[in-house]
Amino acid sequence: MFFSQAGARPRMWEASPSEHKKWVEVFKACDEENKGYLSREDFKVAVVMLFGYKPSKIEADAVMSSVDPNTSGILLKEFLDIVRKKKEAQLYRNEIRHIFTAFDRHYRGYLTLEDFKKAFKQVAPKLSERIILEVFRWRRELPHCPG
Repeated sequence: MFFSQAGARPRMWEASPSEHKKWVEVFKACDEENKGYLSREDFKVAVVMLFGYKPSKIEADAVMSSVDPNTSGILLKEFLDIVRKKKEAQLYRNEIRHIFTAFDRHYRGYLTLEDFKKAFKQVAPKLSERIILEVFRWRRELPHCPG
């Protein structure tokens, strides 16, 4: 699946009822003392249960600094929003990886100008070669794209 506009982020992703239920169950399981919120450590355990990794100190700090200071931790509503955003970002990264892999026909880990031309001919056959070349050059100038 390709985005309708170049660089467009997908619309807000919605969890299925069963996935939403799983998130609530994880929240409840991690809130062992039924406090009504997750502490920093509770949150880390929940992320491990849902995403399979322990969040870094930086990630935990960012989450904890974003919660309401009048509460002692992450309330269920906040937790569900955090998990939804993490899942949405995960799906977006997976889609980008899938698109890149489809264009990297020789499994080199990078795209050549020829790979780029072939990809654009498939998804935008009426696009001029001059525009494709400009996009390729622009991509190479981005700081995170080796070139």
